[in-house]
Amino acid sequence: MSSSSDRKVIFVTGANTGLGLEIIKALCKSTTAYHIFLGSRDPVKGEEAAKQVQQELPSTQSTIQVIQTDLSSDDSLEKAIETISSTTGHLDILINNAGASFDGQIKSNKMSIREAWNGSWDTNVSGTQVLTTLAIPLLLKSSNPRLLFMTSGTSSLIETDKFGHPAMARINASPEKGWPKDKGLNPIVSYRSTKTGLNMLMRDWCRVLKNDGVKVWAISPGFLATGLGGVGPEILKKMGALDPSVGGGFTVDVVEGKYDEHVGKVIRKDMVQPW
Repeated sequence: MSSSSDRKVIFVTGANTGLGLEIIKALCKSTTAYHIFLGSRDPVKGEEAAKQVQQELPSTQSTIQVIQTDLSSDDSLEKAIETISSTTGHLDILINNAGASFDGQIKSNKMSIREAWNGSWDTNVSGTQVLTTLAIPLLLKSSNPRLLFMTSGTSSLIETDKFGHPAMARINASPEKGWPKDKGLNPIVSYRSTKTGLNMLMRDWCRVLKNDGVKVWAISPGFLATGLGGVGPEILKKMGALDPSVGGGFTVDVVEGKYDEHVGKVIRKDMVQPW
């Protein structure tokens, strides 16, 4: 096994479940050795996830360190970066994967519109911006720094007129005349708007870090059967969602240089996503 000083240092937020966990697994399957900071809002769930990966992949060359990461808390984010700084002294790759969707909470009357929208933007955009800003000094100590933002295929403005794919036909369809409108099976309007905002955030970091040699992307991982939004993976699979491992492998391909020609873009596995 390689020494810790030989390993690339990577921080993945929201990594105890769903796509984040699949990214961790894909990293551990790689021939490249990583020291992985597994970001989890609940450290106990983070440790359970780390143990699961280590049991599934006992021969991995990579190491996993759980780090408490709550995007709604500046104190949590500051402590996370302090931990990375004191442990490794630098960061090679930051994957801003953590995200939240509260549209279903509006539908079920568990949150007001304002609460749900503020929650979505606070986690998906504001918290991501705070963490990224805190992490930049550590990234600039890397010889090949990479910064990834996890966006969504639903974030494209031009594709709000797209109806060819069943998932797009469903979310872009107009309801019947009258009020109130049917809230739909899987409401995502606050979620997709935050991801459109996140795309602009990515573009601005691309501008800010252009002369620092930091490679920046937004990753559109595809329609995946995760627990995001509370709909449930099985229902999402019936809608055509793919296994989250597909997105995990794609993200690691970006980390390892297979999409370097598309720096500064929103990228899907097979194409550059239109704005």
